Order: sequence, then structure tokens, then C-alpha cells
Amino acid sequence: MDPVTPLAVGPGLARPHRWLAAHPRALDTLVAAGCLALILIGAVSNPHLRDHQHIGVFFGLLATLTSASLVLRRELPRAVLAFTCAISVIEIVTNDEGPPRTSIVFGVVVALYTVAARTDRSTTWRIGAVTAVLLTGTGMLFGLTPWYAQENWGIFAWTGLAAAVGDAVRSRRAFIAAIEERAERAERTREEEARRRVAEERLRIARELHDVVAHHIALVNVQAGVASHVMDNRPDQAKEALAHVRQASRSALDELRATVGLLRQYGDPAAPTEPAPGLGVLDQLVDGFVRAGMRVQVEERPQEGLGPLAGSVDLTAYRVVQEALTNVHKHAGPDVKAEVRIVRTHSALEITVSDDGVGTPSEDGGGHGLLGMRERVAALRGTCEAGPRPEGGFRVRATLPLQARGGGES
Repeated sequence: MDPVTPLAVGPGLARPHRWLAAHPRALDTLVAAGCLALILIGAVSNPHLRDHQHIGVFFGLLATLTSASLVLRRELPRAVLAFTCAISVIEIVTNDEGPPRTSIVFGVVVALYTVAARTDRSTTWRIGAVTAVLLTGTGMLFGLTPWYAQENWGIFAWTGLAAAVGDAVRSRRAFIAAIEERAERAERTREEEARRRVAEERLRIARELHDVVAHHIALVNVQAGVASHVMDNRPDQAKEALAHVRQASRSALDELRATVGLLRQYGDPAAPTEPAPGLGVLDQLVDGFVRAGMRVQVEERPQEGLGPLAGSVDLTAYRVVQEALTNVHKHAGPDVKAEVRIVRTHSALEITVSDDGVGTPSEDGGGHGLLGMRERVAALRGTCEAGPRPEGGFRVRATLPLQARGGGES
């Protein structure tokens, strides 16, 4: 029969087991030799034989043929089964020297087991039923009498057992294969999920660092240019511009330190605990742009009775205003005026930043500001629109939904 993986293999048996698994032909040869031995032993020990009766040459030839055919049972399982069945029928029908030696069906048992282990259940039971009926009927008609003799029913029991065991082995192998395939699929899914999470985290970190640093660096660049331009003629104004550079760079370092601190492991004593920025410090953000020479007007409607914003919404709203004002400062040209309008209702927070400049921010020029802004808003299931205004200038409008939770807003 086909090898079945043992539950435990000792050190002395592990090497032969592996060798037989790697050489199936040698294993089939051993199975054929064992089957021949069982057939001959069964024939000799037949209780119906008389003392003067012996195993004939013809029976020995049939036993050798049916056992030798088992060497090909893997390549030609159904052909081997048909051949062994034919040999068994010939032995039962043509035996005139004494009682039939039904041990010849051991070859059929091995062949039927092989077919059952290598096909589906319906085919197994169909072929098994035909084999059992054929051999049992032949034994009842041409074998021992009476027709209900124990040997005749033994043929039926052995063939039925071969089909059942083969089907059980096939089911077990299919079950193990399904478990292994499911485990491999789960492992691939975990790896893909881990890669996806890593990619999302990298994107989040990149977006956060861009939002933290970009507008401060833009202010530093402008003020440094002013200081360089007026250094010789108006040193007082140059000194003031350098003071703005110093303050903007300090703010950038503080926010960068707080952002990097959020990436540290939990429990790190050196990790800062400053809260993330929000609309509560919007005046500080606007003041930085005003000192850089940009006119900014903020319109924020009263929010009595609405409660505090959720941290994610508050931070996203702040970053939208920050990125929009940074783009105005970089692209809108000199003497630009920006308007920030924040409207909050029970269901949504709407942020609009518009300017009257001449420049237009572009996502194709190597920057990622507008793209990061849209990603932040989309992460909260909101909408973000950015484009030129018909009357001139540029407008950014973001709508962040507010979900009610427990009677208040989250």
C-alpha cells in the first residue's frame, strides 16, 4: 500500500523511511513481494485442503502474475485492478483440483486500495461495488459450497475494506493538503497586510514631516532672502528678518521633535508628550505668515455648544490651513491677500482658503502638498477641492465629516 506518514519515526527508521519515500518503485516492489507471500501463506493454510493436495504450478504462476502487476499500480491503477480481478476470476473458475484458493484476491485488495486512494469518492464506491459484486458472485457460483460459505463472504469483506481504507486515506491527504494550502495563503495574506501597513505608515510619516517642515522652511527662505537684500542699506530690517528666520526655524525644530517623538516606542522616557497642533493654535500659524509679509484674514464662526473636535479632525483641519497658506506664500506672488474661512456645523467642518494672487500650485512640479492634503482629508472620509478661482487667485476647500457619538460629536 501507499506509505502513510507515521506519527513518530525513530532515528534508526528515519533514513529508510526517507529512502523509500524518494524511491516509490522500490516500495511498490516490496509491497508486491509481501502480497505474494500473503497469497502463498493463505493458500497453504486453507483448512479445506486435504493432506495430499499441494499448491500447483498454475496457481503459483497466477499468484506471481497478480503480485508482479502491483509494481505498476501507481502508473496504471485501473489497469492493474482489472488485471488482478481477471486473475482472481480465472483461479476461482478453473480450479478443478480442489477448493479455490481465494487468497489470490489479496492482489485485488492492494490494487483496489490504490484506485480508491487516487480518485474521488463516487468513483471509488462505484468501482469498489463492481469489484466486490464480481468477485463475490464468482466465488458463490464457482467456489466453495454452500454459496454462503465464510470464504465467499470474506472476499466481499476484503474488497469493501480496501475501498473504505483507500477512500479514508485519500480524504486525509486532501484534508492535510487543504490545511497546508490554507496556512500558506494565510502566511501570504499576513505578509501582504504587513507590507500594506508599512507602506501606509511610511506615507503617513512622509506626509506629517512634509506638513511640519514645509511651511516653516518656506518662511525661512523668504526672510533669509529679505535679510540678504536689505543687509547693506537697512540693517535694522535685516536684523528683524533674521529674527523671524530664527523663530521660524525654532518652531520647525519643535514641531519636528514632537513628530519624531510620536514614532518612538511606547514607554520611552525621552519621548515628548506635547499634543498635536490643532485649530486652537491657528493664530500662531497665521502670525508666522503675517510676519513674513503676507496679509491673512481669518473668519471663524462661533461654535457655542458644539463641543471639542476629535483629535484627528482637528489636526487635519490645521494641516489643511497650513499647507494652503504655504502654497499661497510660495506661488501667489507679492502683496497677496489670503482669506481663511472655517465653518462648523453639527455634521461637518468646512475649511476654505482662498487668495487673490497670480500663481497656481501644481502637483506636477515635484511637490506633494496638495496630494498629501487630499490624502489626509480622504482618510477621514472627507472631500477636498483645489483649483483656480474664476475671478483670479486660487482656492482650497476641504469638508471633514463629523460623526455623532453618544449624543455629542466625536
